[in-house]
Amino acid sequence: YIPDRYTEGYGISFKGIDFAEDNGFSLIIALDCGVKAIDKVAYAKEKGIEFIICDHHRPGSSLPDAIAVLDPKREDCTYPYDELCGCGVGFKLLQALASKRGETIEDLIPYLDLVATAIGADIVPITGENRVLAYFGLQVINDNPRVGFKAIIDQIKKQSLTITDVVFIIAPRINAAGRMEHGQYAVNLLVETNLENAQKFAAKIEQFNTDRRGLDQEITQEALLQIQENAEEKRFTSVVYKDSWHKGVIGIVASRLTETYYRPTLVFTKSGNKLAASARSVKGFDVYSALEGCSDCIEQFGGHKYAAGLTLLEEQYVTFKDQFEKVVSETIDPNLLTPEIVVDAQIDFDRISPKLLRILKQFAPFGPGNMTPVFMADKLYDTGYAKGVGEHEKHLKLAIIQNGRGPISAIGFNLGDKLALVRGQKPFSAVFCLEENEWQGNISLQLKLKDIK
Repeated sequence: YIPDRYTEGYGISFKGIDFAEDNGFSLIIALDCGVKAIDKVAYAKEKGIEFIICDHHRPGSSLPDAIAVLDPKREDCTYPYDELCGCGVGFKLLQALASKRGETIEDLIPYLDLVATAIGADIVPITGENRVLAYFGLQVINDNPRVGFKAIIDQIKKQSLTITDVVFIIAPRINAAGRMEHGQYAVNLLVETNLENAQKFAAKIEQFNTDRRGLDQEITQEALLQIQENAEEKRFTSVVYKDSWHKGVIGIVASRLTETYYRPTLVFTKSGNKLAASARSVKGFDVYSALEGCSDCIEQFGGHKYAAGLTLLEEQYVTFKDQFEKVVSETIDPNLLTPEIVVDAQIDFDRISPKLLRILKQFAPFGPGNMTPVFMADKLYDTGYAKGVGEHEKHLKLAIIQNGRGPISAIGFNLGDKLALVRGQKPFSAVFCLEENEWQGNISLQLKLKDIK
């Protein structure tokens, strides 16, 4: 059962429980939600319907009265790894059921493509068990992809996918279905066994994703304008609201706003007779705890340290906005409001080689808690061919030399405004990761620039 995020909201819903009753179900397994759904689980119990909850969000002070509440964030949970995503918790339940039936992990490997996708999409740490699950899940995606993934992969024409590709290519398309129309479209794609049907589903989802991109860019511009019109550029927080903004993209917009104003951010829209918001934070600041400090003017909220969702009454909006600014201004270390790039090592071009890249790839899959190594090099020069590329030339493409070594091609996403820094044979420094660039069947080493000065 996939809830409609617009008519039912996120997570367990009364409508979903009624559906279970009408269709004779006596057990609901909730995935990636439910740890705070005390009233809804009680409602189900009155109808003779039990719950098993598989969640990874922070619990409240009390738990729902369910058969089981599986959540590694529970203080009394003794499971040795507490960073599983919601899908990972569900996979653990699946593993336990399989072991009862005499099956082993080998029987469950075909499902790891879904687990790896969830790990990438939910931006959980890729450490410990998550790293193992992501590693073997990527093997499934690349060696024996399910038909639905194959339909997406065929469109992008890449030979092999990394966790980064899962985050930026597969996950946004799956999410776009629920954001723009209904999550059932994505489920249909992922369980489809006929390639021709899957390709039709994938084409539909591709359109949803295109529409989603246009919408989130439009709303981001409106939100930035609202911050400027309200003269809120110097605040500790960004809190914006418009009743017509599409609920499905406000989380993406909140992330976009932190790229311009690096600070805790909430984007509100109208949802029924209430306001709904997505919250995003900056590295090192616990936005969930900040929301707890404003709980007297919030209807309900849930989430993590860096991302959360909430609802409140429209008349509470101004009070909440002022209170959230006050809580954050009193508790945040001002240094956290300046984004930093942590450099792992300084390197000269004579040390950069395909062999080094092969060694670095052994640390993959990369992600939060196990980030791609970041290098810095100085006394660099462009060969003279630097240019802006992409829409509005917002990306920077160049070939770099150092002490006669090179050139090595480089791409800097959203660094198009730094073009003047590298023109005219001016020396510059760069912070970058090493990666393979695949173009028309040829693979070459490339620097992925994070910043230059």
